[in-house]
Amino acid sequence: MESLYLLIPIALVIFALIIALLFWAVRSGQFDDLEREGGRILFDDDLEESKRDD
Repeated sequence: MESLYLLIPIALVIFALIIALLFWAVRSGQFDDLEREGGRILFDDDLEESKRDD
């Protein structure tokens, strides 16, 4: 039972940090354009290689 007095505050602090990181990520624009980054991974290198070959 005494361990709960330590574990519950630690869990609350970790939870607060996670929520703060989530709000920071949303405010800094990490989730603004998810589609472009997926396409950049797939197609960006192909365009640069074709420009070098010319």
